[in-house]
Amino acid sequence: MKGRVIKSTGSWYTVLGDDNTEYNCRTKGKLRLADSKLTNPIAVGDIVFFEKEDKKDNDGIITSIEPRTNYLIRKSNKLSSRYHIIASNIECVLLVVTLVKPRTTTVFIDRILLCAEAYHIPVVIIINKSDLYNNEQLQDLNELKNIYQNIGYKVLAISALDEKDILKIGKTIKNKISLITGHSGVGKSTILNKLNVKLLLKTQALSKYHQRGMHSTTYAQMHKIDENTYIIDTPGIKDFGVIEFENENISLYFKDISKYAVLCKFNNCTHVFEPDCKVIEAVEKNKLSNSRYESYLNIVKSID
Repeated sequence: MKGRVIKSTGSWYTVLGDDNTEYNCRTKGKLRLADSKLTNPIAVGDIVFFEKEDKKDNDGIITSIEPRTNYLIRKSNKLSSRYHIIASNIECVLLVVTLVKPRTTTVFIDRILLCAEAYHIPVVIIINKSDLYNNEQLQDLNELKNIYQNIGYKVLAISALDEKDILKIGKTIKNKISLITGHSGVGKSTILNKLNVKLLLKTQALSKYHQRGMHSTTYAQMHKIDENTYIIDTPGIKDFGVIEFENENISLYFKDISKYAVLCKFNNCTHVFEPDCKVIEAVEKNKLSNSRYESYLNIVKSID
């Protein structure tokens, strides 16, 4: 039988079969060992083939995975030499960020954008909690919005409590399989509950001491928003470790940096210290966002 993985709890997977029935499946041992660098051989979004274990119930064994069209991947938090696939076969990433309670750094944003660009996945940046910002923070919001809109990304500044803002997101994800991601506490579950009032996902207040979000989602799961519209929800991400790109290739996935990188004197320019580097020159002349260049340097350093 064939189906799509819609939930992953680690060792068990919920598969929505082509017959529109949900099956609780596990994997064969050889499938788990097929790629020793992955912490999860199967991810939510995967199209899989499986066999029913018993004709009387809905348990099954996953036997193989169809080739993925794309996936979002990051370094494992606990095992730096291994990787974790967040989700696969997705048509859009909703990156939810906030300027306060908690604050999302531009380095975090750019790390996710880098990996999405590498696998040709469009990203929509959603700046949530706009109803909480003072005048200074609203100015920061507009600056952030301008940086990424000028690069070519769609940016929505919203309040998850505003129905008109939720409608904007609904139009963006219509008839797509999307992934929603970001730090814990940025409002991902609240947004999902607003998009489909039947979901009733658990939400949590911020930690009073740290002013950071606490996990309300504990495993990856695909939710149906309406007919032909789905969103994959995953636990909040604290850090996003990028996989090992070659240094000279990192700039290719920074849309704004790449247009200057091709003009550099040296083909293998790392844009860190070389003479006649057009990227460094663009930063010095304020043609390139300093925060984006700092993110680029941060990623190069972390891979080195």
